[in-house]
Amino acid sequence: MAKRERGRRALQDEVSRRIQQIYEVGEDGARIRVPAPVPHARDARGRNWDMSGFGNATGYEGSIRAVVDKVRDEFDLNESLENRAPNPFGE
Repeated sequence: MAKRERGRRALQDEVSRRIQQIYEVGEDGARIRVPAPVPHARDARGRNWDMSGFGNATGYEGSIRAVVDKVRDEFDLNESLENRAPNPFGE
């Protein structure tokens, strides 16, 4: 299945949204600072970006890594998408 492409901000927002859905994060009322995705050459699993340096993440590192890896499997980073107007109909 082809991955959907997203810009930096959209990926950052998606990861943030999913992190806030982690049970422990919600229960604790933690607010995790999510960094911008960093592009890299496509790796063996077909991923072309990653994130590191989350703020206020102590104790949640494993859960956060699982979320980031899941989003990396679903979406490619396409930096050119940041400069176009959003499509009100989704994609």
